[in-house]
Amino acid sequence: MPLLHPTRSVYAEKITEVEKPELFREMFPYTRISRVPFDGVFVDPRPAEPMFITDTTFRDGQQARPPYTVKQILHIFDLLHELGGRSGLIRASEFFMYSDKDKKAIEACRSRGYSYPQVTGWIRANINDLKLAKEMGFKEVGMLTSVSDYHIFLKLGWDRKKAFDSYAGLAAQALEWGITPRCHFEDVTRADIHGFCLPLAAKLMEMSKDAGMPVKIRLCDTMGYGVPYPGAALPRSVPRLVRAFTDGAGVPGEWLEWHGHNDFHKVLINASTAWLYGCAGVNGTLLGFGERTGNTPLEAMVIEYISLTGDDDAARTQTISRIAEYFEKELEYRIPDNYPFAGKDFNATSAGIHVDGLAKNEEIYNIFDTTTILGRPVPIIITDKSGRAGVAYWLNQMFNLEGSGQIQKTHPAVGMIYARILAAYERGRNTSFSKKEMIALAKRYMPERFPSELERVRSIAKKLSIQVITRLVNTMEVRGQGNELYPCLEKFLREFTFVQFINLTDTQGRLLAGAVIDPAYQARYSERLPLGTDLSMREWFTEPMKSGTLHVTDIYQSLLTGKLVVSVSAPLIDKEDNITGIIGVDIQLEELLRRAESLEEEDFDDE
Repeated sequence: MPLLHPTRSVYAEKITEVEKPELFREMFPYTRISRVPFDGVFVDPRPAEPMFITDTTFRDGQQARPPYTVKQILHIFDLLHELGGRSGLIRASEFFMYSDKDKKAIEACRSRGYSYPQVTGWIRANINDLKLAKEMGFKEVGMLTSVSDYHIFLKLGWDRKKAFDSYAGLAAQALEWGITPRCHFEDVTRADIHGFCLPLAAKLMEMSKDAGMPVKIRLCDTMGYGVPYPGAALPRSVPRLVRAFTDGAGVPGEWLEWHGHNDFHKVLINASTAWLYGCAGVNGTLLGFGERTGNTPLEAMVIEYISLTGDDDAARTQTISRIAEYFEKELEYRIPDNYPFAGKDFNATSAGIHVDGLAKNEEIYNIFDTTTILGRPVPIIITDKSGRAGVAYWLNQMFNLEGSGQIQKTHPAVGMIYARILAAYERGRNTSFSKKEMIALAKRYMPERFPSELERVRSIAKKLSIQVITRLVNTMEVRGQGNELYPCLEKFLREFTFVQFINLTDTQGRLLAGAVIDPAYQARYSERLPLGTDLSMREWFTEPMKSGTLHVTDIYQSLLTGKLVVSVSAPLIDKEDNITGIIGVDIQLEELLRRAESLEEEDFDDE
C-alpha cells in the first residue's frame, strides 16, 4: 500500500463548484449506519510540537447543561488555570459574548490577569458579531465557518463560492482590525476536503502572510464521524485530515486545533490521533460536556498529554479531583461513579479487594498512584471477605475521616453493617455491595453521620435567602418621603411573594420603612411596627451591625403570622464603606422551598 508523506502543496488551486451538494452518500447513507471507507493510503505519525489544550467549557459545554452563573464561571476558570494554565498547557478558553451575563463573565475572568488560559471569543460568521468582538477588545475570536455541503447548501442556502467569499471576507476584516481569526471548519468530516476546505485554508494562509498575523483553523468533527484507523479515507480519516491541512495547505501545526464530538465513542482517541499527526491544539470541555454526546474531556487530555510527553509538571493533576468535587457539590451534577479520573469509584475494582490486599500492594489493581496524582486513595469494594476492617475502611473514606477521628472496626455500627453483609451472602448473594447499598446501610446504622431533613432544609433556605437579600440590596433606590422613600420594596415583594415582611432601619435600629406582601397582615404589621419602632435588639439587626456582612437566622415561628420563617439581613453601605442602615427580610419557609428549583436556576449575579 502506498505511503503518503507529501513535501509540497497538493490542494486544489480553486474551489470545485458543484450544482448539487456533495453528501458522500456512499459514506453517509443516513438510513443506515455510516460507513468507514479505506483507500490504502497511509501517513506517518508526526507529533505536533508543541501540543496543547484549549477549552470550550463556557461555550460548547454550556449548550449541554443549565447555564453557569458568573460566579461559577469564574471559579471554574480559576480551576482551569490551576490545572494547566500555569504551565500554558491549557492555552485558551472561549466564551460567548452576547448577553450581559456573558460580558460580565468575560470581564471577571480577564480581571484575574492570568497568562493562561487566554480569554477568547466565539461569534457567528457575520460583520455585526465581529464588530462586537472588536468593541470588547478581543485579540482572538473563533468564527463559525461551516465547510460541508450539508451546511453550505442545506442549512445556509448558499453555494460554495458564496461561502468561500463570505468566510475569507470576514477573516480579512478581522485581520484589518488586529483580531486573530480562528476559523471553525464546521462539519469537516463530511466536507469536500480538496474541493473546498484546502482552497479556503490556503487562501487564509495567504491572507495571514500578507497581514503578518496568524489565522488559526479549528477542525470541527461536528458529528463525531472522524476515525483514527490507518488507511481510512478522507474526509473521515483524522490522520489524513490533519496532514492535508499542514502539508497540503501549509497551515502551521500550532495554528491548527481539533474539536471532536463523541457520537461514535471516538472522541478521546481522535483527539490523541490529531496530536500525533501534527495538530497542536485539542479543544475540549471539563467532564466532556458538549452538544449531544459531548466533547473531548479536557481532564482526560491532561492525563493523555503527560502520558505522551512524560512532562509530569505540565499540570496539577490533583485539581481534577477538586473539579469533580465542585461539579458534584456546588453544581449538583451527578458524575457516574466509574467515570475515569473523576468518578468516586473509578479506581475501585469489583474483584474482591479487601484491606489486607490493599496493605500488601495496591498496584495489583490501581492504574497509578491515585493518592499522589489525583489526591484520592483507592476505594474498597465490599464483599463478605472484606471483614469489619474493610467496612471501617470504606466508612472512613466515605466520610473523609482521618487520624483520631476515624471509625474503628470495633465500632458497634461497623459490626451491625458487616452482619447484614454476611447475611446477604449466606442467602446466596455473589456480587459486591454497591456504593448506593453501602450508603443505605450507613444511614441505617449511623444516622448521626448524615444531615437530617431539617438540616437539608436549613441549608437550602440559607443559600436561597442569601441570594434574595443580595438581589434586594443591589436594587435599593431612595426617593420621595416617608414610606415612599423606598419604592423598590413594594416592587420586590411583588416579584418574590414568599417574602412576608421587609424592614429597613437606620444604624440605631429605628424603623425607616417597611413593606408587607399579604394584605391580611397589613393592619397587624402597621399596628405593631409603626415607623420609628426600635428594632435594635433584634438578631437580624445586631449581627450585621457587628460584622458588616449579611446574616441568616435559624428557622423560627413568626409572631405576626404564625408561619415558619427565616430572617435574612444585610447592611447598606455607602461609597466610603460606612454602614448606613440594615435591610431585613422575613421569608416564609414553605413558600421558599416551593420555589427553590426555579430560584436556583435564576442568575442573581446578572442583576
